[in-house]
Amino acid sequence: MTLCLAALILVGCRGKVANVNRDIDMEAFSIMRTPIYLLDSNEVRHTVDSLCYAQKSVFTGDRYAVNHYLQGGGYIWIDRSGVDLRADTLLSALKAVDKHGFSHRSFFVDEIEADLARIRNLNFDEGDNSVGKVFGRLEFHLTKACFRYVVGMRFGFVNPSVLFNKIDTVEGKGDSLTPVYRTLFDIDIQHPDSEFMRYMLESISHKGIAAMVEGSCPRDSLYMALQRKLARAVGKERTAVLCNMERCRWRMLRPQPESGRRVIVNIPAFHLYALGGDSLLDMRVGCGSRKTKTPQLVSDITRMDVNPVWNIPMSIIRKDIVPKAADTAYFSRNRYYVVERITGKRIEQSDVTAEMLESGDYMVVQQGGEGNSLGRIVFRFPNDFSVFLHDTSSKGVFARDVRSVSHGCIRVQKPFELASFLLGDVDEWTLDKLRISMGMKPETPRGERYVADNGDTDIKLVRSLKVKPNVPLYIIYYTMYWDIDGVLRMYNDIYGFDKVVFDSIKTLFE
Repeated sequence: MTLCLAALILVGCRGKVANVNRDIDMEAFSIMRTPIYLLDSNEVRHTVDSLCYAQKSVFTGDRYAVNHYLQGGGYIWIDRSGVDLRADTLLSALKAVDKHGFSHRSFFVDEIEADLARIRNLNFDEGDNSVGKVFGRLEFHLTKACFRYVVGMRFGFVNPSVLFNKIDTVEGKGDSLTPVYRTLFDIDIQHPDSEFMRYMLESISHKGIAAMVEGSCPRDSLYMALQRKLARAVGKERTAVLCNMERCRWRMLRPQPESGRRVIVNIPAFHLYALGGDSLLDMRVGCGSRKTKTPQLVSDITRMDVNPVWNIPMSIIRKDIVPKAADTAYFSRNRYYVVERITGKRIEQSDVTAEMLESGDYMVVQQGGEGNSLGRIVFRFPNDFSVFLHDTSSKGVFARDVRSVSHGCIRVQKPFELASFLLGDVDEWTLDKLRISMGMKPETPRGERYVADNGDTDIKLVRSLKVKPNVPLYIIYYTMYWDIDGVLRMYNDIYGFDKVVFDSIKTLFE
């Protein structure tokens, strides 16, 4: 099928201007009868399909664009009237991608602009710039650029669950052909779906492109601050800005509450922030080592256990305790005891052997109270990793700048202050009972009388306290984030995650 191009170049301004061609006659259109200006719809479709197969789909938006055409979808930008101002609207937005750090090349800005000019100036030839190829190329590049930008800005250009959960393997599980990976990212985030695809198509069809493009961009204060930082950042700092802007695009299904209490742990900062109402609490924390990374997750703190026992992980048992299996003084000094896993029966230390501990059928437990590795209090929240926030008997860790010291749990510098924040508006006697159970001095007359009657400490006074209502917990990984004074700071990429993110999106900046 062929169409006269004169019917296909209705583009440009709709304003009221003098018609300089009002005296033109039909003879002036005789040039349009030459083959070079005849549009072959088969050539357009062939060009679009060829580009679908030739260009690699790197990002989710790319796959949406390619699938649209390969699954029989119609043209989005071109029709029998040509290409209208929707293309100009999108092109105008794409020319501003540098404010997000992206290159024009990654969104086909030059190609789109050049092909629009060819159509408007009737600048075709019989080679790569034939009328069919130009129209097909323009159709495909507009769609791919639009989908790549809108989907990427709205949901992130990469999927962090895929990105981070194929980094560390689980020791002793799987093999080189079928490795088992540790889950390092366990936050439910939004993903595009068929409904979002329909939204994009409807927005383009009804000339809602500007609103769609603008609405896809993150508008939170951190992203805006990173954008401002980007304007003057260079080198390593620029890379960090770009990686954290991408993190801002991963939008949680459960957004952070605008009001109410919440606890945020930023792993690279080794810092915890407890926020809510007029309360503002911050403290240093220790996190997982590079080998035993603390996972990124979202949960709710539901309770706190006072003077907990510590069920020692098998990795520590095999490494540190098995060689001391026959050393009763070692077990006594560290207040360890052995329990059969199935029955819960406590085993006499004289009967314990290295083989028993190696088997995994027995647990090594450290008694609660002073000297326990978990400290005097543990803050519990549902998760699949057996990690929690807790006090520590090794307070010296908080004097270090780099505090990647744990097997994944988070050690907190100010456990009582965090407990008080989580309990909210409770009476002073409740707080004093907690102080006494944690080995602290009471601050009320009633507490002082209790200590006088019962001794300096009573670890059984409080065993567990519920957190009502539950307090949201966000364990995140940002190498650029606010400090307690609201200043944007850069932190060391302790787990090397910035490199993982940047390597996945660096083509957007080239």
